[in-house]
Amino acid sequence: MKELLKKLQKFELRIRKVIDTQMQGDFHSVFKGTGLEFDDVRAYQYGDDVRSIDWNVSAKGHGTFIKTYKEEKEQSVFLILDVSGSQNIGPEKQRKLDIGKEICGILALTAVRQSAQLGLICISDQKEKYVRPGKGISHAYAIIKTLYDLKPQSSRTNLAAGIKTALSIIKRRSMLLLISDFIDRNYEKEVAMLARKHDLIVVQLMDQREQQFPSLGIIPIRDAESGLVSWVNTSALSFREKYLHDLEANREKLQQICRRNKADYLAIDTSGDYVLQLVNLFQLRRKTRKSA
Repeated sequence: MKELLKKLQKFELRIRKVIDTQMQGDFHSVFKGTGLEFDDVRAYQYGDDVRSIDWNVSAKGHGTFIKTYKEEKEQSVFLILDVSGSQNIGPEKQRKLDIGKEICGILALTAVRQSAQLGLICISDQKEKYVRPGKGISHAYAIIKTLYDLKPQSSRTNLAAGIKTALSIIKRRSMLLLISDFIDRNYEKEVAMLARKHDLIVVQLMDQREQQFPSLGIIPIRDAESGLVSWVNTSALSFREKYLHDLEANREKLQQICRRNKADYLAIDTSGDYVLQLVNLFQLRRKTRKSA
């Protein structure tokens, strides 16, 4: 556990250094609140926007009043991590699940140091773990320990059900980071609902061995989620073409869902340097905020 924390802290420091170098001080925190919250009312003055008039207060007959707002400084952030069986693909200590947990750990350390309220939801085809939002470095360490100790009860994937669980838990508009390989079907509507209600970032984890399936002849393949074994001819052109087509179609479908619903999308190659890939997330948020 101590070794993992040192690794995450080292990665977080590296991300901060890259950001400071590339952004040259013009970096808006990825975890800073972007909205406005109600503050008070004051008497209407000539030139005020009539759309800001508080009609309930004004109706009391003591004059016309408008609502005033203040910038929402404190951001609520939720990490939603898919921990189903398909996440176990990859070499030891570099499975998609391992990288997903490390990414959550880095983001947890970063978020709490920017005074964000941080929560965690782990999903498979059910709710595997829920950590209520909290603040401070001790809370970040508690989340990291929870991820480190987590042993999922189910190996199956049901992203739609997992997202519905998240929607039922998270009532206040928040920033959500949904981390999964998205190897599933029929989750489009739920992702759209998540994006409409919250500020959504989709992080898709991909393993090179899935994208470059080796030609091994006829071999048994075990489904990590169902446990079923089937024999396939990995050297057959028809198999390879269909496999790669389905993989690319899944990725394109997810990107289209994100574009349609104004959610940010980031692909993470688990075999590469994901720290540099994570910097893309910060760059993406910066560009979005500056153009908003």
